[in-house]
Amino acid sequence: MIVKNINLVIKFKKKKILITGGLGFIGSNLAHQLVNAEAEVTILDNNDPKSGSNIFNIKSIESDIELIKKDITNYGDTLVTLKNKDIVFNCAASTSHALSMKEPWLNLKTNNLGVLNLLEGLRELNSEASLVHVGTTTQIGALHYNPADEFHPEFPRDIYSANKVVGEKYVLLYSRAYGLRGCVVRLPNVYGPRAAIHSPDFTFNNFFIGLALLNKDINVYKPGNQLRNCIYIEDAVNALLLASQTHKSNGESFIAAGDFHYSVLEIAEKTVSEIGGKVSLIDWPKNFKSIEVGDAVFTNKKIKSLLGWEPSVSLIDGLKKTKEYYSKYLENYLHE
Repeated sequence: MIVKNINLVIKFKKKKILITGGLGFIGSNLAHQLVNAEAEVTILDNNDPKSGSNIFNIKSIESDIELIKKDITNYGDTLVTLKNKDIVFNCAASTSHALSMKEPWLNLKTNNLGVLNLLEGLRELNSEASLVHVGTTTQIGALHYNPADEFHPEFPRDIYSANKVVGEKYVLLYSRAYGLRGCVVRLPNVYGPRAAIHSPDFTFNNFFIGLALLNKDINVYKPGNQLRNCIYIEDAVNALLLASQTHKSNGESFIAAGDFHYSVLEIAEKTVSEIGGKVSLIDWPKNFKSIEVGDAVFTNKKIKSLLGWEPSVSLIDGLKKTKEYYSKYLENYLHE
């Protein structure tokens, strides 16, 4: 039995919500929370597995949501979904760093044209709606100071991260130029249930989890000491929900990072300890070294002080919850 969060029900009951990319990892978890809060949820998703879409992610709530299998890159299809919506969560993205370098035009369409379609649609049809756009901490690239905050200059190392920089600028520009209620929440390495765990094209820590569940080797590039920030999906979703609920977020960008940083090797070792498999240290592939950013250390002071957000799930507890989910549904996440 799922216990309803009364505070969320009070805030979101009967609210008309659009989630773009709602079949993906973050979007589907957001949809589950909002259905539980008795919101009226519409998902717009092109159902592309290369972007992490998985119809199984919404299987248990399919009768409670409206699913529109269309593409955010089509302006007409996007415009129709925006009518009468109270809140729009833009989780649609082509997120693979490696694929973005091979297929830059595809990445550009989804991560830039798609964002413009949403913004133009809201400006034309529904300027009172709130827009929460999902960004990424990889927009920053190699750090010039540590910990990085929202004012850190951006030096993206791959096409995906560069396009996410541009997408964020579009959201903030439209908010200031046209008075739209838009904001950006940059997320680090989010992990947990409903992620694409079958491929390294998505977040490395979810791929580690997939390998561990199959009791396989987790390969870590030597020496594996670069620091990373991880947050559990529940904390990421709560950050997005909070950002949608206040005018304080209008025209703002936030980094929703965890309080602790771990080396890639530590993350692999903790994953093995809680789930399975073993860690192997290997040499760097030549094509990966060029996009490596070194330590990725961030502060979450702004989102804490302005929105009152706090990460609440530790890495160990998050891994335990993740293992519990996949122990029931693993066969639905092993596709190529």
